[in-house]
Amino acid sequence: HKYGWKWGGERLGVKTTYVGPAEYDLNAMVAAFDQAIAKQPKGIVVFAVEQVLIPSINKAAAAGIPVVTILGDLPNSKRLAFVGSHQYTLGFLGGQKLAQALGGKGKVAVLSIPGVGMFDDRENGFRAAFKEFAGISVVQVGDTKADTVTAINVAKSIMLRHPDLAGFACTDSTGGIGSATAAEEIGKAGTVKIISMDRNSDVLQKIQKGVITGTVVQNDASMAFWALQVLYNHVHNQVPLTSNNQVA
Repeated sequence: HKYGWKWGGERLGVKTTYVGPAEYDLNAMVAAFDQAIAKQPKGIVVFAVEQVLIPSINKAAAAGIPVVTILGDLPNSKRLAFVGSHQYTLGFLGGQKLAQALGGKGKVAVLSIPGVGMFDDRENGFRAAFKEFAGISVVQVGDTKADTVTAINVAKSIMLRHPDLAGFACTDSTGGIGSATAAEEIGKAGTVKIISMDRNSDVLQKIQKGVITGTVVQNDASMAFWALQVLYNHVHNQVPLTSNNQVA
């Protein structure tokens, strides 16, 4: 995202700033959003991961600042547009790949952040894919709380509770890294199949080691660039409306 955001700003000749917490911290994200509104930018792009961001998005819109959501969407807000992937489809693709890796059978656990819309959509996609394989059953859902240490402990607990667990379906990279690390620590690396999300360096290293089976990725750079392009066009290139039907 950072690369696409910076690259887009350079190509379009506009100033771009990337702000917000380094970790998953909603309070800090809301605070950063409100601080951005106070600076009265021409537009804001936000990772719309949870409903708690809706008041800030609406506040920006009321102040005349257009907002484009990426990664996740909040369609009930007053955002201008959404640029990104269909979360359900991401999960469905991941579910298909995990089912193939398992040969269509086995017990599976989901690692997610229950109650967060975009991750719930991904989980639903995983489950829909599994329904096409009668031999696959979801035995437990673990809440990682978007924290790697928590994810490791939750994954270990699940594997101890279900010693015949065949795979993990992870709705984000935290679950992928957590389950992979847990599998390594209890001697099940490579035997428990893991499908992650995203392509950060930790995930790619675990794939190279054969601990993570695969991951579902998005074109993050393009997502940020096209969101910026939407804002740029909204500010600079709006097509004027006309009542002349012949011209229209």
